[in-house]
Amino acid sequence: MSEIVSEEELPATHTGPKGVIHDWRKFKLESEDHESTPQKRRELLRQMSNPKTNNDDNERIYRKMSVQEYEMIQEEDERCLRKYRRQCMQELHDRLSFGPKFDSVFELESSEAFLKAIEKEHQLTLIIVHIYDDAVKGCEALNNCLNSLAVEYPSVKFCRILASATGAGERFSDDVLPTVLVYKAGEMLGNFICVTKHLSEEFFPTDVENFLNEYGLLPEKEFTACPEDDDGELGVE
Repeated sequence: MSEIVSEEELPATHTGPKGVIHDWRKFKLESEDHESTPQKRRELLRQMSNPKTNNDDNERIYRKMSVQEYEMIQEEDERCLRKYRRQCMQELHDRLSFGPKFDSVFELESSEAFLKAIEKEHQLTLIIVHIYDDAVKGCEALNNCLNSLAVEYPSVKFCRILASATGAGERFSDDVLPTVLVYKAGEMLGNFICVTKHLSEEFFPTDVENFLNEYGLLPEKEFTACPEDDDGELGVE
């Protein structure tokens, strides 16, 4: 005969209908907003969420519960459920995300730093390097665009290096800047000289994003959990 295991003996996270219910009850009671809930509401929620509450207690609760109290609990329950769903989706996203994460543009100070960024990075990481000179038109605007894209594509490592710091400044004269190089697993995937010629005179992050996407050089944007909108539904970017 197989041994019967109570819900209290189950691990913190488990699958199956019973496991989901157990996790949901635990989440409600441990919610970070739980402490800010008025005492009367907390007690009602505790009793409703506790699977050990006996039938007599439940009947007394519902006999004394007013319409306002019922609506209050229903609203709290829906709010907590939305929060629980967001947490589950974020945990799923974290488990499916591979490789290191970045959220800014890295300044490379020398040719050695440039080589290290290309050769030592994780094989799954896409590396986009902007070779620039502050005196060249378009370089500053492109740097600003890459700053924005680095936030939107945290799995991509965006870097920049002054042409004079590459050790091959003669190869990166003003007429080939700004230059964008793209690498993955130590291999060059793209080499774009004077990249601003491919963009309009005034360009924005979306223009640079579209240009890179034309060559298939950006991954799919990662899932981002958004705050609840006005009607209480979840938003997913």
